[in-house]
Amino acid sequence: MSDLIMQSVQGETMGTFWSVRAVMPAELSLVSRARGIQSVLDLIDGQMSTYKPASALSHFNAAPAGTWHVLPAECFDVVRHALQVARETDGAYDPTIGPLVNLWGFGPDAARHEPPSRDAIDAARERIGWWRIKLDAATHGIFQPGGISLDLSSVAKGYAVDLVGQHLDRAGIDAWLVEVGGELKGKGRKPDGSPWRIGIERPGAAVGAVQRADQLSQVVCLTGRAIATSGDYRRRFEVDGVTYSHHIDPRTGWPVPHTVASVSVLAADAMHADPMGTLMTVLGPEQGMTYARERGLAVMFILHGERGLEERLSPAFEAALAS
Repeated sequence: MSDLIMQSVQGETMGTFWSVRAVMPAELSLVSRARGIQSVLDLIDGQMSTYKPASALSHFNAAPAGTWHVLPAECFDVVRHALQVARETDGAYDPTIGPLVNLWGFGPDAARHEPPSRDAIDAARERIGWWRIKLDAATHGIFQPGGISLDLSSVAKGYAVDLVGQHLDRAGIDAWLVEVGGELKGKGRKPDGSPWRIGIERPGAAVGAVQRADQLSQVVCLTGRAIATSGDYRRRFEVDGVTYSHHIDPRTGWPVPHTVASVSVLAADAMHADPMGTLMTVLGPEQGMTYARERGLAVMFILHGERGLEERLSPAFEAALAS
């Protein structure tokens, strides 16, 4: 029987990076699988990007009022899940937030360095509303009521992680760790029998510069589960001492004002973990933790406290650390 070894491959997608680590026989090459992995990611990006005018999502966003459109199966699944989360959270999470994301300079439009006017925010909010969208599961149809602009950036990367994992499963690879833009999922174990473990970065470290244990907040086992982390420390701007992050509350039209530095969420798959990180950031530490406890969600907040960064863990996240 061939020796199993760890192999890795990486690339670019969705304006960020992806990587796969896998346990394979020594005589097989993960690099030879890179093209197939990239094709899975290109499929998702080609359907769900708001930066590509030819994507299915861009076509829907630009469509005239009162029209129905058929989405590719993958895009339809993600839209349906995003709308389900919106429904369950009374709009604290809302994938139709696209106009506000663009207005604040965090979307495909030009970046900005000062807040938009209140009139502009109010005008953008009139185009927000997950409940205005209708879906037809039988045909994968979606109805454009007019002015709706979907933004799937808070769920598409997680979905891509899951889809790459399924691709590896079909290829007969039983142990892998997939990452797309900081969203991760692991399956199986490393060649020495140990589980996949990843460190949750403490906010403030430079991208890719975590070199010491004290730059990590917690280390979690990802064998058989996924993790998504949302933070305010990558995409933001500051005006007159006030920081405006890319996490915008769809109910107010403004970036969240509270003290959340980052949120990490564990779940069985990355598509479920990904939007929960955004939701927790919007809800904030008090409402968010209540929501997590009531639903048994594994959530860790890192907060800006008076004495520096503070951690707050849900019971399910504490249990996951002990497993």
